[in-house]
This record gives sequence, C-alpha cells and structure tokens, in this order.
Amino acid sequence: MNRTTAPPPEPLTAPRRARASIAVVFAVHGAVSGSFVTRIPWIQDRLDLSAGQLGLALVMPAIGSSLAMPLSGRLVHRHGGRAAVRGLISLWCLALALPALAPSLPTLCAALLVYGAAAGMADVAMNAQGVEIEERLGRSIMSGLHGMWSAGGLLASGFGILAAHLDLDARLQLAVTALVLLALAQPVCRGLPDLRPPEGAEEPPRFALPPRSSLMIGLVGFCAVFAEGASMDWSGVYLRDVTGSSATVAAASYTAFALTMAVSRLAGDAAVRRLGAVRTTRIGGAVATAGGLLVVAADRPALAIPGFALIGIGIAVIVPLAFAAAGRIGGNASQAIAGVATVTYTSGLVAPAVIGTLAQATSLTVSFGLVTALAFALVLSAGALRLSERTSTGRNSAAQNSSEGKSAGGNVTAAEFGELPNPLPHLLAPTPEGRFRHDNPQNDPYS
Repeated sequence: MNRTTAPPPEPLTAPRRARASIAVVFAVHGAVSGSFVTRIPWIQDRLDLSAGQLGLALVMPAIGSSLAMPLSGRLVHRHGGRAAVRGLISLWCLALALPALAPSLPTLCAALLVYGAAAGMADVAMNAQGVEIEERLGRSIMSGLHGMWSAGGLLASGFGILAAHLDLDARLQLAVTALVLLALAQPVCRGLPDLRPPEGAEEPPRFALPPRSSLMIGLVGFCAVFAEGASMDWSGVYLRDVTGSSATVAAASYTAFALTMAVSRLAGDAAVRRLGAVRTTRIGGAVATAGGLLVVAADRPALAIPGFALIGIGIAVIVPLAFAAAGRIGGNASQAIAGVATVTYTSGLVAPAVIGTLAQATSLTVSFGLVTALAFALVLSAGALRLSERTSTGRNSAAQNSSEGKSAGGNVTAAEFGELPNPLPHLLAPTPEGRFRHDNPQNDPYS
C-alpha cells in the first residue's frame, strides 16, 4: 500500500480525544452553574432574604471572579494547562456545596466569593484549552463547546427542578451533585493537552485594559452577557414573585433558558458561516429584545417562560463572536482579548446584583426592562464586528493552509503555530519561536 495515499490516523487522534475531553469539562462547568441557580429561591427563602439582600449576595461572585481571573494564567504558566484545568474545575465543583450551607447573609457572601473565584479561574483555563484545540483541529469548535456548557447546565437544572418539586434540602442535593461532577471531571482531564509556555518565558501580566479599537466589541459582549447573567439568576425569582408560579415552574424557567442556549450554540458555527458575524448579532439582538418585551409584559408563567427562551436564543452565539472579533482587529491582540474577556465576564457576574438592587428600588419588571434595552443595544452595536468579519477569511485561510499544507493528518507544528491567530496569548506568554514547546517531540502537549 502506498503510505502517501492516506494520512496516518495518529496525528488527529490526540486532538480529537482532547476535543471530547474539553467538551466534558465545559459540560461539567455548566452543570455546576445550572445546579446552583435552580436552588437560589430555596436559599433566599431559608435565609429570609429580601431582593436587595439577595442582590448583595449575588455580587460576591463578580468580585471573586474579577480578583481571581488573572491568577488563572499564572497557574497555567507554572503548572501546565492540563494540571491547571484539572485543579480549577475540581475547585469549582466543590464550591457548589458552599452557598446552601451558609447559615446567614455574611457567610453566604463569603461562600459566593469563593464560588465566583473558582468559576472565573476555571472558565479562563478551559477556554484557553478550547482555543488551542480548535487551532490544532483547524476548524471552529468554540460555539459547540459553549453549547456543551449550556447542555450541562440544562441537565443539571433538570435535577434541580426535580429536587425542588420533591422539596429536597438543597444542602444535601448540592453536596451530592458536587461529588458526582468532581468524579466525572477528574478522569476526562487526562485527555487534555499539557500546554506549557516556552523555556524562560515571562509570566503573563496581572491585568490588561482593552485598547480603544476593542471597546465597541467589549460593549457587544457586555450587553449579551448581562442579559445572560440576569436571566440565569433571576428568572426563577421573577416567575415566582411576578407571575405567581410554583417553585417547580420557577425552576423550569432556567431550564427553558438553558435549553435554547444549548441548541443555539450547538448550531451556532453553521449560522455564523452562513450569515456572518454582523447579521447574526443583529438578528440575535432582535430575537432577545422580543423575548425581553414578552417577559416584561408577562402576567403568567406561560408568557414569561417563552420570553426567557427567546432571550437565550438571541444571545447564545454573540459572546464567542465577540472574543473572535477581539483577536482579529489587529494591533495588540493579547491586550484586546484580555480586556474584552474581563469586561464580558464581569458583566455577567455583576448583572444579578444590578437586577436585585434595581428591583429593590423599583420592581423586577423594571429590572428586566433594562435587560430588554441592552438586548436592543446589540442590534445597534453589531457593526463593531464588521472589521473582524472582513479579516476572518484571510485568517481562516492561513490556518487551513498551516493545518493541511505541511503536516500529515492536519497536525500543526511549532512553526505553523506562529502563523495562526493568537486568541488568548496573555495566558501563556508567546515567543517568536512558537507559543508552546511543540518543536521537540518529547514536549508534545498531547502526550
């Protein structure tokens, strides 16, 4: 048999295994979030918290995440990508049990501070892995990975609905869920690439502000993630307090939101290829606006739940588009993406607190009027992604040539890595010789 007629299967075997592994990690991360948000009404009732007090508690994850996110890059730098993801996703799983154990508002705030820190660090580390695996495969997978995150949240929220319906103690439910997710995450991390920086590379900076050229892109991400964070954490409370639904139906609101997010993200790559980034964002913003109007006008659960579902459909793929745009605008891509990531994630974590504070001063209906306005802002600001849309064809062509022209089976070499887009370079200090030590077979990150 002529050995040149077909590429050997091995070069893509490890990246494909890595893709499956990181998909499970994304699903576990989403499952932790989905498990927690469905029991927020239980925690509020147990501690007898007002909307303002609950909003104060829910700002703690934002603070914890903002403080801890820069540490993730340093952990990856020192210990390697595989060990960092394994440790941080484990910490995130264990943090799930803490909020329900809190006996008072101060201890709840402390628990959510740790919860947010673990969430932010794990999120940055696993997204860095996803970007690197995407580059080695030579095709888009990030929207699908975020779809797995939503799918994990959806599955976990289903158990949360069942637990709420059975009136199970959230302390027991979340503790058991944390252990199950921990047991699932640990073994799959072995399939991740052990990404390490080059010898002698400096540690990444603690913080990076976005350049002016990326501020509008940051605004797009800010609006989308604000709507997502508000809907995730407050949809259950909204249905219970505004529409008078039962605890079971209130928990189901998150399920509707997560379901539409998961389906939309899993189909997102195809939609973007067909419509382009700008049109996808404008259509998504219009759909999310319609959903927000339906939520604000709802006087019964049958109207509010479809409204939350439409919000999920509209904003599902916008965040991946914002990150991609930040890496394509030219200039200092590292600074642009680091800044956009900080603004975007902080928006989602701050949103629940803003909603709670505004609800305390006015009403939850007015709070979701703000969400609707930000969804409409996506329609107006979508043009910020136009520049990246124009340059993406050349980038994708370079990546395809690198993956197909030099390496059998699409395996990208160290020199070829230097030609590819550099999505999250602030995490693992790149050098002119290549972002990671791929030039020595003994340093293959997939081994």
